[in-house]
Amino acid sequence: MLRRNSGRILITGSIAGFMPGSFQAVYNGSKAFLDSFSFALREELRDSGVTVTCLMPGATETEFFRRADMMDTKVGTEKKDNAHDVAKAGFEAMMSGESDVVTGMKNKLQTTLANVTPNEVLAKQHRKMAEPGTAKS
Repeated sequence: MLRRNSGRILITGSIAGFMPGSFQAVYNGSKAFLDSFSFALREELRDSGVTVTCLMPGATETEFFRRADMMDTKVGTEKKDNAHDVAKAGFEAMMSGESDVVTGMKNKLQTTLANVTPNEVLAKQHRKMAEPGTAKS
């Protein structure tokens, strides 16, 4: 891509990267890395024709929660964003050269609040969503 001075990179981060993930510490930490990595890489490639876009969705309707054995959690059983809509938003952001896209108004609000909320509070809030046994009966 650098030799051609042209290309687009889409990295799937997550709004989970904005908060400490009680009961999902590795996942949220990995997404925090990807969110940060994408912005750093974008800056490094700033003067090239290569763009980097970070897609940061919230909970999305996929097999993720079933495979992660999270069907007894609040986040695992609640309504999620449509996977097609999330993928389309990411693709469109990448094609237009945007640095990032957070999908959905609820997710945009969450990320805004996460930037001004103490980490201890965020970790407690995340616990209420991801702790095993938090699904409504």
